[in-house]
Amino acid sequence: MDTVLITSREWLWAIGADGRFTFSSPASVELVGYEPAELLGRHFRLIIDPHDLTKALQAKISTQNAAAGWSGLHAMCRHKDGRRVVVEVSGRALYDDAGRPSGFEGTSRALDPLTLDSLATDEIRERVEAVLAERSMLTAFQPIRSLETDAIIGAEGLTRFADPQGISPEVWFVEAAAVGLDVELEILALETALAAAVRLPPTLAVSVNLSPKACLDARLPGILVNAGIPMRRIVLEVTERHHVVDYGPLAAAFASLRGRGLKIAVDDAGSGFASMRHVLLLKPDVIKLDRDIIAGIDTDRGQRALGAAMVGFAKEIGAYLVAEGIETEAELSAVAELGMHAGQGYLLGRPSARPEDWARWAEGFVSRGT
Repeated sequence: MDTVLITSREWLWAIGADGRFTFSSPASVELVGYEPAELLGRHFRLIIDPHDLTKALQAKISTQNAAAGWSGLHAMCRHKDGRRVVVEVSGRALYDDAGRPSGFEGTSRALDPLTLDSLATDEIRERVEAVLAERSMLTAFQPIRSLETDAIIGAEGLTRFADPQGISPEVWFVEAAAVGLDVELEILALETALAAAVRLPPTLAVSVNLSPKACLDARLPGILVNAGIPMRRIVLEVTERHHVVDYGPLAAAFASLRGRGLKIAVDDAGSGFASMRHVLLLKPDVIKLDRDIIAGIDTDRGQRALGAAMVGFAKEIGAYLVAEGIETEAELSAVAELGMHAGQGYLLGRPSARPEDWARWAEGFVSRGT
């Protein structure tokens, strides 16, 4: 058994009912950068967003026998060095002697879209082209709250696919990149979000995500100018999806748009080297701290020190600081005490695709944690 665990390229793992790892094979090092000893006792949110995983599982298990487990689930993991890794997960639920859920066990392996065989590539291209042709996506907005007044001051547009097939939105974009359709998919997501934003309260800022590569697309200025909302309300969040070699063209493209009122944000700041280069070289109006920094910031001294440093840095460059992924009252108190300006997360309001929910945000109404 030891030989199998050491030589297997697949990562074998198990988690308890509390979501913490109880077992990890050595393959975790190659796949997500963590030694087994670093994972044991840690919550699985360290490497994968629980909410994204839940949604993917619901879509996958609905088409498979839940009692027998699931296979072929595509998910996005966060590597220890900040990179995103696409993995294929198979697993099953565990139960104790009384029939009560006691955790999960399974295997994961790297799924590199760039090395897929021709049949898999053709399947991805066909799937993405169908979305582009049918424009079959929608936008859910998640509220952003001021930590000083508790008022809802903005909303981030999050892409949702009409037929997810157990595939998370982020995996959709990674796979689209493998077949050269990533920018087309991003442009459609942007247009979809801006069209939906017309129904948001007019007092709210509207955040939309775009990779550096898509930011250089010639269609972007026209899309923003012709959006149904004023450009001064739009916050363009630059993601880490592509590596930037030369920031000159990107800064130049933003300069004219900023002159028309567009705000630039750097998303997932602190999650990897690329995001911090974005902050230093793009001089954004908004910095959004990655949830890896926020999760547990109330108890981790290192995270708290980093959060305090980012508050000081944001003040120096005149940027607005948003804490992402707030899920507990303790985390909320900690980021507010540090002096962060705004917050976003499931505690402060879940994403919604319902315009009737958006309408109530004008009065600042949204139930905490719902």
